[in-house]
Amino acid sequence: MTGRNVEQKTHKVFLALGTNLGDRLNHLEEAQKRLSPGVSILSASPVYETPPWGYSYQPAFLNQVLEVETELAPLDLLDYVKDIEKQLGRVRSFRNGPRLIDIDILFYDDLLLKEHGLAIPHPRLHERAFVLVPLHDIAPNLRHPNFGKTVREMLEEVDRVGIELVDMKGAASEE
Repeated sequence: MTGRNVEQKTHKVFLALGTNLGDRLNHLEEAQKRLSPGVSILSASPVYETPPWGYSYQPAFLNQVLEVETELAPLDLLDYVKDIEKQLGRVRSFRNGPRLIDIDILFYDDLLLKEHGLAIPHPRLHERAFVLVPLHDIAPNLRHPNFGKTVREMLEEVDRVGIELVDMKGAASEE
């Protein structure tokens, strides 16, 4: 199975959304709205404010994970979400730099894939509390097909310092 040739059926996918520029809550909401019609949202985690990762001299992020369904093949889904990022004004700068919106594919069914700039599962999700905390809220028992660990088990192995639950009025509160 390749990234473009996947059996035509509905696939369960987990997407990570992140933003640290402008009206962050609005960017998350707009990204969700634009996922339709190619992607249907099944569940959404709460939103978390998280410290920057990789490059620390930038504003804090808002992060969220969505459980979705789609009939798009993995590479078509990647093109679809990257197009949404462009529609919302994302301009790529440098790795781990500030961004208006970022949409990453975390899991696609139990697929293992590495081709054409796409790796599924996301290759660094097990290191990133800003992904694991919201993912744990909606899928704590989801098992990583490479490592065999659940999201709960992976979350126990990362530092969660600085991750705060956001109320929908925009104020952050300690997790």
